[in-house]
Amino acid sequence: MMAAASPHRAAAAAAARSVLQPGSLRGRKGRAARHPRALTSAEAEALPALPAGRLAAEAGEHLSTIEKDTNGDALWVWCYPSVTAEVRSLLLRKCCLTDENKLLHTFVFGQYKRSWFYITTVEVQDSPALKKVTHFSIVLMAKDFNPEKYAAFTRILCRIYLKHGSPVKMMESYIAVLTKGICQSEENGSFLSKDFDARKAYLAGSIKDIVSQFGMETVILYTALMLKKRIVVYHPRIEAIQEFTRTLPALVWHRQDWSILHSYVHLNEEEVEALKACTGYIAGFTDSEVNSRPDLYDVYVNLADSEITISPVVKEAMTMGKLHKEIGQLIVQSAEDPDKSDSQVIKDISLKTKEILATLASLTEVSDGNEKPTLNSEALKQKRFPPATENFLFHLAAAEQMLKI
Repeated sequence: MMAAASPHRAAAAAAARSVLQPGSLRGRKGRAARHPRALTSAEAEALPALPAGRLAAEAGEHLSTIEKDTNGDALWVWCYPSVTAEVRSLLLRKCCLTDENKLLHTFVFGQYKRSWFYITTVEVQDSPALKKVTHFSIVLMAKDFNPEKYAAFTRILCRIYLKHGSPVKMMESYIAVLTKGICQSEENGSFLSKDFDARKAYLAGSIKDIVSQFGMETVILYTALMLKKRIVVYHPRIEAIQEFTRTLPALVWHRQDWSILHSYVHLNEEEVEALKACTGYIAGFTDSEVNSRPDLYDVYVNLADSEITISPVVKEAMTMGKLHKEIGQLIVQSAEDPDKSDSQVIKDISLKTKEILATLASLTEVSDGNEKPTLNSEALKQKRFPPATENFLFHLAAAEQMLKI
C-alpha cells in the first residue's frame, strides 16, 4: 500500500503540475511553438517537498526557460511559478534570443519593480536532448541583488538542461536551493547559497576603474548619489553598463542600498513608468535615444565617450564648490594609490561621508514631538559656510528627509 504524500509535498507537486506549463508565445514568423515539455504527475510527485509557507510564488522567486530553435524563433517553453504577461514580455526583452542583432550576452541582470532578474544564455552544441534548439536562456527572478550567486547557479542549471532537455532535473536542483540553500552534483557542480555574501556582491565592482575613467568628475556622481538624484548611464554594450552601474552605489557606502540600481532598462512604456515611480536611481540603457529623454535623468553619463552632463533642472542643487573639490581630490588620490584596494578606497570615501553627515547632524534639532531630527536653518546660516557648501548641506538634508515640512 502506497504511503500518503505529505501535504507540503502534494502542494509542491500540484504547483509544479499547474505552472510548469509552456507559454503561448509564437515565433516571429507566426509559427506555433513545437510541442512543449510539461511535468507528468509522477515527475511532479517526485520533486522535493516545499516547506510550509515557502512555495516559490510566495517567496517571489521564479525560474523559466526560453529557447531559440533552428528556424530562428524564440519560444517561451515553461516557467515555475506562472508569471504575468507583463513580466513575460519584460523577460523576453531582456533575453538576447529575441534580438535581431544576434549578439550573445552570456549573462545579464537587472531590476523591475523590486524584483531582480538574472538571465544566462548558452549556445547548444551536440546535445541529443535539444536537437532542434540552437540557444536557450535560463531566467531566475529573486528578491536579492547578487549577480555572482545567480550566475553560478544558472550555469549549473544550464548544464543540467543541456544534458536532459527537460525541466524535471533542473527543478530538483532549483527547489533544493530554494529550501536548503544547496545543490550538489559531481557531474554538474555544487552550489551553496551561503558562499555568496551580499557584501561581496556590493564590493565586486571597481571604484578605481571609475575614477581612472572620470577623474575629478567622479565627484559629480558622488554628489548626485548623496542627493538621491536620477542618474542615467548609456553605453551600447550591456556588459559595460552593468559593470559600471553596479559599482556606483558603493560611493555612498553608508546606505548600502542597491535597490536604487536598475542596470538594464529599455525605453519601453511600462519600464519607463516603473522607473519614474522611483525617487532616485541609477539606470542603464543601451539605446542612445535615452539622451533625448531629459524627463528621465538629472545626471546623464555617456559611458562610451566618458562624458557626464548635469541637467539644468538640478544645476542649482548640484553646484560645486570648495567642499566638492576636497571630496574629489580625496577620491582621486585614494583611487590612484597603487597600494590601496577598491574596498580601501570605498572606506576612505565613506569616512569623508561620515564627516559630512556628522556636520549635518550638528545642525539639527528635535522639535514638535518629532522623533527624527530636522535641519535648523538658522544654525546652518550662522556657520557661514561657503555658499556651495551651505547649498549642498541643505539639499542633503532634503534628501535625508531632515527638512521641516
